[in-house]
Amino acid sequence: MKASIALTAAAALAAKASAACFAERLGYPCCSGNEVVYTDNDGKWGVENGNWCGIADAPAQATCWSLSQGYPCCSSSNAEVWYTDASGKWGVENGDWCGIPTGSTGGSTGGGNVTPSNEQYTISGNPFKGVEFYINPYYVEEVDGAIAQMSDSSLIAKAEKMKTYSNAIWLDTIKNMQSWLESNLQGAQSQHQSSGKDILTVFVVYDLPGRDCHALASNGELLANDGDLARYKSEYIDVIEGHLKTYKSQPVVLIVEPDSLANLVTNLESTPACADSEKYYLDGHAYLIQKLGVLPHVAMYLDIGHAFWLGWDDNREKAGKVYAKVISSGAPGNVRGFTDNVSNYTPWEDPTLSRGPDTEWNPCPDEKRYLEAISKDFKSAGIKSVYFVSDSSRNGKKVDRKHPGEWCNQTGVGVGARPQASPVSGMDYLDAFYWIKPLGESDGTSDESAARFDGYCGHETAMKPAPEAGQWFQKHFEQGIKNANPPL
Repeated sequence: MKASIALTAAAALAAKASAACFAERLGYPCCSGNEVVYTDNDGKWGVENGNWCGIADAPAQATCWSLSQGYPCCSSSNAEVWYTDASGKWGVENGDWCGIPTGSTGGSTGGGNVTPSNEQYTISGNPFKGVEFYINPYYVEEVDGAIAQMSDSSLIAKAEKMKTYSNAIWLDTIKNMQSWLESNLQGAQSQHQSSGKDILTVFVVYDLPGRDCHALASNGELLANDGDLARYKSEYIDVIEGHLKTYKSQPVVLIVEPDSLANLVTNLESTPACADSEKYYLDGHAYLIQKLGVLPHVAMYLDIGHAFWLGWDDNREKAGKVYAKVISSGAPGNVRGFTDNVSNYTPWEDPTLSRGPDTEWNPCPDEKRYLEAISKDFKSAGIKSVYFVSDSSRNGKKVDRKHPGEWCNQTGVGVGARPQASPVSGMDYLDAFYWIKPLGESDGTSDESAARFDGYCGHETAMKPAPEAGQWFQKHFEQGIKNANPPL
């Protein structure tokens, strides 16, 4: 298998194999020093002789898991991943395979070559309760990169605290799913073996054909057609199912396809792309619920947008019908509940707002009132399991949105309530506050010439300049931790 992949990638390997640091394959020299000026997905950058240069990673550990299989270790824990199997992640250097070391934080390789346990975990009730939350190692690395760009000691201290909280791992492409799902399931099992505690990992399933049909910034790799639906099932959901069946000793929460079903509630008539995607959204949800909703250690939550999307009475009523139909189509699979405010900024409580002209007569102008109302609507629609996970990653401070529907890189952001099970007394149907959208990862680019530019990312209240969706946005992260509520 690895040999055939190496042959397929031969042309690319020729350019990459001799690079002394990541920058050389991008046409830039390597730095002689290590002062970090900028960090992006490729690595850390410095400036020397008036030109950008790449800062090489520290040498890798002397030993790693691949040595026992007759392959050398890669020179960096951040080496490009060319292949992933049960042993770990593989890179290519000097024309040969090498094992990518996990590094001190576990890197994005999670648990390495942990042997799956035969024990079967079964979720009973709230999956967030009575467990330890898994720490996303990729996010830890992102925050470490952010800290390297800071000089303010108080800000650094806040950033260090961010590394101690759990957030979701986004499986937003087939490649990222292949790289991050099994490795982090292994990491959770390894953490369990070390601590003796049950470890909950949260993943975001996010690769539907025609994804995010009403936005441009976060459109996915799969198009709304029969061929890509087949790929979604066989290359994405089936692979997820296989890994979850293998690693069954620890609980898993799946946040399912943000923005998709909410678009079917409100945007079918106004947005042709959503009309084109409807069939694939419905078929994709039915398939994944059938496949993943029968696994006893997995709890799934379908996305319901936020208060200023479905909060109005007619939208909530229509949503009840749509979601009831979707859940029924996934039988015998089960859905635990729903997730709100994913990647959004709507406050949990906002006593300054009420139903009136300022809110376009929305009776649910904050997330608490939204969940109180929609829980009743969903039960009236015949949905049996109605529980919620509310994304509190970026709603700690009310941002100055000109319209509450603004969603892109909002200025004034503040990280919100920490991940916690059953956080609100008297709301037994609220399973958790949880950080689903990692603070610091961009909502979308502000570059008007970019193919994925969305007008919302150019609005007055959107922070600029902003990188592409998912890429690190240092200024937004720093503002978010400064404005944290409660404070970090």
